[in-house]
Amino acid sequence: MTHREVLTALSGLLLGMFVSMLASTVVGTSLPLIISDLQGDQSAFTWVVTATLLATTVSTPIWGKLADLFNRKLLLQLALVIFVVASAVAGFSQDTGTLITMRVFQGIGAGGLAALSQIVMADIISPRERGKYAGLFGAVMAVATVGGPLLGGVITDTLGWRWNFFVGLPIAVVALVLLQRTLHLPTRPKTKVSIDYVGIVLISAGVSLLLLWVTFAGKDFDWISVPSLLMVGGAVLLLAIAIVVELRVTEPVIPLGLFTNRTFTLAVIASISVGVAMFGTAVFLSQYMQLARGATPTESGLLTIPMMAGVLVSSTVIGALVSRRGKWKGFMVTGSVLMIAGSLLLSRLHYDTPFWYVGISMFVLGAGVGMLMQNLVLVVQNTAEVKNLGVATSAVTFFRSLGGTVGVAVMGSILGTVVADSIKEGIGGLPPEQQLEAAQTLGGGTIPQISQLPDFLRVIVESAYGTGVGSVFLAAVPLAMVTLVAVAFLPNIGLGTQNAIQRAKAETPDAAAAARAERHAEHVRELEDAEDAVIDTAAASVALRPVGLVHDAATGSIEVPEPAGRGGGAGPAGN
Repeated sequence: MTHREVLTALSGLLLGMFVSMLASTVVGTSLPLIISDLQGDQSAFTWVVTATLLATTVSTPIWGKLADLFNRKLLLQLALVIFVVASAVAGFSQDTGTLITMRVFQGIGAGGLAALSQIVMADIISPRERGKYAGLFGAVMAVATVGGPLLGGVITDTLGWRWNFFVGLPIAVVALVLLQRTLHLPTRPKTKVSIDYVGIVLISAGVSLLLLWVTFAGKDFDWISVPSLLMVGGAVLLLAIAIVVELRVTEPVIPLGLFTNRTFTLAVIASISVGVAMFGTAVFLSQYMQLARGATPTESGLLTIPMMAGVLVSSTVIGALVSRRGKWKGFMVTGSVLMIAGSLLLSRLHYDTPFWYVGISMFVLGAGVGMLMQNLVLVVQNTAEVKNLGVATSAVTFFRSLGGTVGVAVMGSILGTVVADSIKEGIGGLPPEQQLEAAQTLGGGTIPQISQLPDFLRVIVESAYGTGVGSVFLAAVPLAMVTLVAVAFLPNIGLGTQNAIQRAKAETPDAAAAARAERHAEHVRELEDAEDAVIDTAAASVALRPVGLVHDAATGSIEVPEPAGRGGGAGPAGN
């Protein structure tokens, strides 16, 4: 395919990714206001985000497995429909429970779009060329992530937050039409389908129980307590049973044999902390801007642009360089170092930190994420077998989403604890009458609207959230270091020049049989040529013998014998 043909085929895919990212991020700057309007607390705020990530995490490997069994184009369209319908329904939410439920369905659709877009791209683009197109996906994600909060802030300030959930509907319709008209994939051979329902249920239940524990521990019960023991023990048991099931079924959700591939295993480890950085920063930086700096939703969107600018610049530029040079290792190591540096810089945030410092810190972290996010998928696709391409791709996305989900839940718990302690300490130093007013204002545990707080309480709340968000990024530093180690040990394998469709044709039984038949025919031709040469040689010897000539078969020369008359008398034979 030419560059133009590839872009045409990817147009609907890119627009589908754009609308899903836009619908996910457009509410980012509005969430503090949305949760406050729906009378939610910090736990509800965390779950509005965590529910989407949890559903994305659990559904991603399922979508990946379905992609190896069914029509990938149809699955893409289905995922997009699920996502936008859930977004529209979420706009009518009257309480946080409804909003969280719809966010679950958003996550299911987002999981399909995230996994399937990478799988389809591998179908039509070789690993060597995929870098620059992966950069396009990174650019689309960055633009949607930058434009989403900004657009969401403007919509919230002018029309109201509910319109944030409706803005993606017309774009989604266009994306569906483009997918139908521009994306043409070869018909997949019909195979006997075997879906691992038991594995799906066990993995979903185990991961969900683990995330529930992370969310509620430290708030509703202690980290070390009987409920914690029961939830962690139950999660471990369910996942252990899932491993046994995955080893025995015909079509496992996540083939455990993938972990024998060193590249896959290390990429999975690295993806976990990339997910923490990618999802955690988007969630908690908006809280920092609004609750620690008093910014409006629109201002919050503008202030987070440096983070997404870093993702945009690094993903597009580095993607093009990877395709041009065919080398990726150095860029990924650099990205890991930038992630560590960015997290350390952001860990020093306070409510009065200069904005230039915040902007530089966000740009550094965004640049690191942009260098890693797409390339981790690329190196796995480069070494995965074609038959496992879908599930291997989705597995990397799964663990990235899992890292983001667990990370947001843990970060939310850390933030809630630090904020509560800081506010309690700050209120304790106030005069009695102000303490009473503070208790009445903040007593319900709901997230406050900063603009409506009295000045003496506003300073306490802003300081608490500034310190809390800094603690959140400090907790992310060890994971960023793990990413650096994992990336450093990735095998530096060159990028292939065949796309997945070409590889699949080469690996099909018919293609293999044809290749064997061709090799056999060539061997037969060589034998026949050798036999003909022997026959020709023998015939020449027979033809020359009556006239007294001698043919030397070893050298191919013809000799004339000495006349018999020399030295022995002439005779008929000699003549």
